[in-house]
Amino acid sequence: MTTPLIDIKGILEQLPHRYPFVLVDRVLELEPNKRILAQKNVSYNEPFFPGHFPIHPVMPGVLIMEALAQAAGLLSFNSMETKPGENFVYYFVGIDNCRFKRPVVPGDVLMLDVQVERVSRGIWKYSAKALVDGNVAAQADLMCTAREV
Repeated sequence: MTTPLIDIKGILEQLPHRYPFVLVDRVLELEPNKRILAQKNVSYNEPFFPGHFPIHPVMPGVLIMEALAQAAGLLSFNSMETKPGENFVYYFVGIDNCRFKRPVVPGDVLMLDVQVERVSRGIWKYSAKALVDGNVAAQADLMCTAREV
């Protein structure tokens, strides 16, 4: 097993999400302003599996996209050398070219590979892939922005 660059404690310090909505378990690689490789361990105990679907549990695609967006947030916070706070949040503002290639099921290890494509006027655009066993499960172009609230 690879030692995490950022473990769950560090992730909770950098993301505002909490159970049951933290969808990143560890960060394995991070190059500020360029790329992050993070991991989500998909367990049968996830709160969405009893309803999606009881006989054949599948991780909802929207949650795969959210996991990628959370990894993107970690990349951006580390790039900006900041953290979310009471008056500062990071919003998921857009998704383009989203494709789902294979179901994600309990027992899968979802690798979240996110690369910065560009940053313009406070909008970060990323190319993101979720992989299982080296195969693309989902991919999309994501957009996020930091805002004071």
